[in-house]
Amino acid sequence: MTTAPPRSVRIAAALTFLQCLGGIALAVALVVRVIGGATPAGPILGAAGVLVLWFGGAIFASIMLFRGRHGARTPVIVTQLLLLGCAWYAYGASQQPLLGSLAGFYCVAVLVLLFTREGREWALGLGEPADLAEGDKAD
Repeated sequence: MTTAPPRSVRIAAALTFLQCLGGIALAVALVVRVIGGATPAGPILGAAGVLVLWFGGAIFASIMLFRGRHGARTPVIVTQLLLLGCAWYAYGASQQPLLGSLAGFYCVAVLVLLFTREGREWALGLGEPADLAEGDKAD
């Protein structure tokens, strides 16, 4: 189903797109590290491949969400939840509280934008049947 998403959903899609570009940049940096002579090339290239698949799919989902595809909302939400876990790890175990906090706030902001009242109504298609019902009554 394709309908125009509310502004909050479009902003969330754009913010997710930017996150995913950062993920692709990380994958490129890992490949450059291997080319530069990093010794365990296999695991690093494997991680880069996983990042490209994950963030490539999330880029596609964010574009589809921006265009109004309802089904693209779930992959964007899952991406935010996974990145929230990465932010938690950066905050605690990696001992980088500033980076973890900023990444966590970013993920939470995107999730809040996706779960606004307008965003939920759009995702559930609640506004559309009422509009059709009102149009039928006018005839």
